[in-house]
Amino acid sequence: MDANAKVVIGTLCSSFLVFQVLFHFVSYWFSAKVSTGYNSLSDDKKIEWNSRVVSTCHSLLVGIFGLYLFFFDEPTIADPLWGDPMLVKLNIATASGYLISDLLIILLNWKVIGDKFFVIHHCTALLAYYFLLKDGMLAYIANFRLLAELSSPFVNQRWFFEALKYPKFSKANVINGVLMTVVFFVVRILAIPPLYFFMYSVYGTEAYVRLGLKIQCIWATSCLVLDVLNIMWMIKITKGCIKVISLIRQENAKSSLQNGKLD
Repeated sequence: MDANAKVVIGTLCSSFLVFQVLFHFVSYWFSAKVSTGYNSLSDDKKIEWNSRVVSTCHSLLVGIFGLYLFFFDEPTIADPLWGDPMLVKLNIATASGYLISDLLIILLNWKVIGDKFFVIHHCTALLAYYFLLKDGMLAYIANFRLLAELSSPFVNQRWFFEALKYPKFSKANVINGVLMTVVFFVVRILAIPPLYFFMYSVYGTEAYVRLGLKIQCIWATSCLVLDVLNIMWMIKITKGCIKVISLIRQENAKSSLQNGKLD
C-alpha cells in the first residue's frame, strides 16, 4: 500500500471516528450550551437533533473545501476524468467517513430517524466514491456532486426551528426557508443539466473509453439515482415554501382588512 492510499484510508477512518464523537458526545454538550430549548426536547428529538448537528458540520466542511477544489484544483480541472485527484480524494474520504457514520446512526436508531431514501442516497454515493478512492477516476465529477452538501445546513436549520417551535412566519424562519429553497435548487437541480451535458460531450472519447463499461454504468446509474432523489426533495421543499408564502399573504390580507375596518 502506497503512502497516498494510507493517507486516504486514515482520513476516512478519522472522519468516521470524529463524526461518531460529535454525535455521541460533542453535540449534547454544545447544543445544551447554545440552545436553551435543547434540554426540554424528548430523547427521540435529541437523537435527530444531534444527527443534524453532525450533518451540518460535515456539509460545511466538505462543501466549502469542495467549492475551493471546484474553482482552484488545477489537475482535476484540466482533466475531469483522470486528473490527479489527491486533494479531491481527501474530501471524498471525509465525506465517505461521514456517510458510513451516518448510516450506522440511522440503522441503530431506525425507529427515530430511519429513512429508506437516506439509505439509498448514502449507499449510492458510497458506491461511486469507492471507485474514485480506489482508482482515482472522475474526481472532478465526484467533487462537483459533493457541492450538493451546501444545501444541507439550511435544511437542518429549518428542522431546528421546528423542534424549538419557532413561529412559521418568524423572520428567521422565512429567510432560512427562502435561502434553503434557492440554494437547494442551485446546487442540486440547476447543476443537473451541465453534468449530463458533460457526460454527453466526453462520450466515446479515449479518456471515457478507458474508464471501462463498469465505471461508465456506475457513473450514469449513481447520478440518475441521486438526481431522482434530489428532484423528489426539491418538489417537497417547493411545496412547503409555496404553502408558507401563501399563508403569509393570507395573514397580510387579513391584517390589511382589519386595519381598513378600524379606519
